[in-house]
Amino acid sequence: MQNYIKTNTWKSLRRCGVLLASLSPLVAQGQALAVIPDASEMALLSNIINWTGFARAIALIFFAWLLLRFVDRIVEDLGRSAAERRLLLQRLNTFFHFFIYLVTAVVIIFYSFNFSAQVRAVIGGTVVVAVGFATRDLLASLVAGVLIIFDRPFQIGDRVKFGGEYGDILSIGLRSVKLRTLDDSTVTIPNNLFLSEVASSGNSGELEMQTVVEFYIGVDQDIDRARDIIREAAATSRYIFLPKPIVVLASQTPLQSCIAMRLSLKSYVLDTKHEKDFETDIT
Repeated sequence: MQNYIKTNTWKSLRRCGVLLASLSPLVAQGQALAVIPDASEMALLSNIINWTGFARAIALIFFAWLLLRFVDRIVEDLGRSAAERRLLLQRLNTFFHFFIYLVTAVVIIFYSFNFSAQVRAVIGGTVVVAVGFATRDLLASLVAGVLIIFDRPFQIGDRVKFGGEYGDILSIGLRSVKLRTLDDSTVTIPNNLFLSEVASSGNSGELEMQTVVEFYIGVDQDIDRARDIIREAAATSRYIFLPKPIVVLASQTPLQSCIAMRLSLKSYVLDTKHEKDFETDIT
C-alpha cells in the first residue's frame, strides 16, 4: 500500500513539473511584454522632459514671485501717496501680473520640455481646442454685438430694463453692453444674453420718456378729487413734458388686508435723467 501511494505521488509531481515547464515560456513572455511598455514609456518621457531645465524653471518661478511682490509693494506705496492715481496704478499692476504669468509659463514650458514635431503637433492641437472652448462665449457675444448694432433694440442713452437691472445704456461694444443703474453702478452685460432674454427700453432713442407713478387711497375716498390733485401736481412739475398727455387710471387692488383704489399717473418727463426727480416732485 505504501509503495502504491509513493508511486502515485511521484507520478503527480512529475506531471506538475511537466506542466510548469510548459508554462514557463508563456510566463517569461508575459513578463517581457509587461516590462517593455514601461521601459518604452520611460524612454519617451525622458526624451520629452528636459531634466536639467527644471532647476532653471524653479529659479525663474522664484524670481517672478519676488518681482511681483516688489511691484505690489511699489503700487501700494504709490497708491497711498497719490490717491487720485490709485485705480490707474491698480489696473496697470493687473496687466503687469498677467504679462509676467504668461511669460513665466511659456519660458518654463520651453525650459522643461524637448519639443519634437510630434509633441508640437499634439500641443498645438490641444491649444486650438482649449482656445476654441474658451472663446465660444466670446464669439457668440461678438455675433450678438453685430446684431444689436444693426437691429437696434436700444441705443446709447436709452433707459433699459434687463435681467433685473434698470438704468441708462453707456456703451454698446462688440463683446458687451455697459449699463449705468440709477444708483450710479456700472453693470457689464455680455451681448449674447440679449439674444435669449427680453430687454425693455423706456424711451427707444427719444429724449422724453413715459413715467408711471402710483398712489393708493381708500375705496370710500373721493376718486375724482384725487385724480384732479394728481393731474394738477403733474402738470405743474418743472420736469413734465406737456406735449404728451397726462393720464390718471384708477383700479381696485388688494393691499395687505383691505381693498384699496390704485391711481396710476402716466405722463412724460422732459429727459430720462429726471425720472426719479419727477416722481419725488409729484409725491
